[in-house]
Amino acid sequence: MSRLVVHDANTRSVLQDTQDGDEIAKTLAGIGVRFERWDVAELPAGADADTVLAAYRPRLDAFLGETGAGTADVIRLTADHPQADALRTKFLAEHRHTEDEVRFFHEGAGNFILHVGDKVYDTHCTKGDLISVPANTEHWFDAGSVPNVTALRIFTDTTGWTPHYTGTDMSERFPATTA
Repeated sequence: MSRLVVHDANTRSVLQDTQDGDEIAKTLAGIGVRFERWDVAELPAGADADTVLAAYRPRLDAFLGETGAGTADVIRLTADHPQADALRTKFLAEHRHTEDEVRFFHEGAGNFILHVGDKVYDTHCTKGDLISVPANTEHWFDAGSVPNVTALRIFTDTTGWTPHYTGTDMSERFPATTA
């Protein structure tokens, strides 16, 4: 189940903790983040990338048209991925991108954690969740120590996804809250 936990970045106190999708969307919209639930395509577990993309093509095309994004692909990260540990480490460090980071979770779950002003927004995304983190928003992602996630990645320009690390210890101070 999706969950949002908002912390005070200075005191670490919990300011909000909800599993209500509408409340999550409303809170995140307040910082420019798009969060919504999409119907999940009924596919065999571990379906290949082309099958996953084809299953979401009508919804994906509408989203691309609405947002001006130009392309999408599928990323799968599982515990047996040969670079699972290296990828987790890369994603865990606080960073930003020069374009929006958009993910739709077809399978599995992970936490997008955003550092905005004096708050930290820990968003546990699960199957069916779409999140769009605005360009230049400081954040990190944790798929867990035993990752199992298949997600559509939506890009305007894939070169804009290059991470620009902040060098802070925020991701260590605020590890992912799991549902």
